[in-house]
Amino acid sequence: MSAPRAIIADDDADINALVSIVAKKSGLELVERLKDGTEAWRAIQEHQPDIAVLDVSMPGMTGLEVCRLARADGRFDGLHILILSAAVDDASRQAGIDAGANEYLIKPFSPRELSVRLTGFVSAFETVG
Repeated sequence: MSAPRAIIADDDADINALVSIVAKKSGLELVERLKDGTEAWRAIQEHQPDIAVLDVSMPGMTGLEVCRLARADGRFDGLHILILSAAVDDASRQAGIDAGANEYLIKPFSPRELSVRLTGFVSAFETVG
């Protein structure tokens, strides 16, 4: 069985690189790294990944907008979405959940915490797949 496929979208190059490293170490196949929401939406449509890690605040579309588009499109019912955000308030977290995110992680986050979330997804994917 092949590894779950992922895209990562974050306009901060350092965070994008960190998430990419953690994703690979967690057992994900990284199909594309992006720095804006419009490109993230294109990549989701093109690659149909199993997981998308999306920053909330990006050029083009926000991660929440991309999340809502994916949730409105039945082709992506199985897509697992993890939102990254610098906003720590409950309203921002609720906005992520309302947009359809499966997970919401606040920046700055520890690589270990991200790894636990991604590894949990990989394990669930392997069980289902």
